[in-house]
Amino acid sequence: MHHLCIEKLERLTPRMHGEAVALCTAAYEQPFEPHFEELKDAGAVHLLGRHDGRLVTHLAWVERRLQTRDGLTLRTAYVEAVATLPEMQRRGWASALLRRFVDHVGDFQVAALSPSDAAFYARLGWEPWRGPLFQRRGDRWEPTPDEEMMIHRLPATPALALDAPISVEWRPGEVW
Repeated sequence: MHHLCIEKLERLTPRMHGEAVALCTAAYEQPFEPHFEELKDAGAVHLLGRHDGRLVTHLAWVERRLQTRDGLTLRTAYVEAVATLPEMQRRGWASALLRRFVDHVGDFQVAALSPSDAAFYARLGWEPWRGPLFQRRGDRWEPTPDEEMMIHRLPATPALALDAPISVEWRPGEVW
């Protein structure tokens, strides 16, 4: 793999926004502009990976709150929109970006994501949450049986029982 220049941005310029939307649209093979609007509204932080000046990989994270049944609330860096240009995939770009991501979120208690490829994330130290997943609406916990979540332990991660029930606050669009 050649050199990857990584930029952390709390706000994308219009040009960078367009590049990132185009990259994610190509990688996911679906329009990604609506998802980027949700990320913007949620205060997402972006990591952009460039090779020879070209944007080749992207991820973003938003702050969320995971909560266990015993009331433990975890300040969470929730990863979204991990993508690499189709013609640049399988070259280690996203892996490099995810490794760097962990360096940027040390002030959170845990990192989490909904995996598209659990084996890919497991190779990078992500662990599957084995317990049931729920979405919270106020005090009500609603099951989300078709969802998956993985966590990455950070320096401030407390002891966690990965078989226990866990919830995330409801949001429009994809809850997990």
